Amino acid sequence: MRVAIAGAGNVGRSIALELLGNGHHVLLIERESRAIKVSTVPGAEWLHADACELDILVQAALQDCDVVVAATGDDKVNLVVSLLAKTEFGVDRVVARVNHPKNEWLFNESWGVDVSVSSPRLLAAVVEEAVSVGDLVRLLTFRQGQANLVELTLEADAAIVGKTVGSISWPQDAALVAVLRDGRVIVPTPDATLEGGDELLLVATVEVEDELDALLGGHRVHPGTPPRE
Repeated sequence: MRVAIAGAGNVGRSIALELLGNGHHVLLIERESRAIKVSTVPGAEWLHADACELDILVQAALQDCDVVVAATGDDKVNLVVSLLAKTEFGVDRVVARVNHPKNEWLFNESWGVDVSVSSPRLLAAVVEEAVSVGDLVRLLTFRQGQANLVELTLEADAAIVGKTVGSISWPQDAALVAVLRDGRVIVPTPDATLEGGDELLLVATVEVEDELDALLGGHRVHPGTPPRE
């Protein structure tokens, strides 16, 4: 896979190193000469230029890229790169970094963005995931905001503990994709039994998140114990 990354700061270089380690071809485009640190990502192609200029993207053969990542520290630049990549070069997958939460609403298909990654929101989600048990936490939004990756850690007395995956009436637009248990990743089969402390990873639309939260966070009503409010 060929990936072009606009912005060779700490974020862009880190992404490049991960992709190179997975066997992909990476082009880093950076306009600031002080950020051109070829020795830090020796396996990548480097282009010292402004990724917002159309002729530069032609030179970079952006049409041959499978993915473009707009990873600069400037939201305006990331939006322009995303729009050019999608509309002028027909790049199949455009991922954009959101630096300021107030700009998140702009990062959608209208600007050519397939997936937006907000650093503040992602960090907040990680913190929530680390401290929350029994609460649904949104980790990541997928293409065009139509579905999210969500997580919930089952409490010991959750109503679905002890049930098999196949016996649970899951919402129509939700799918259980993995169960994390004791440091292992378990692929959920219909006869797999859920246990207290299981970390469930699901893909779901926004519309069914409340229903999913009620299903996963609901508790057994024990004899002599009033139901939780």
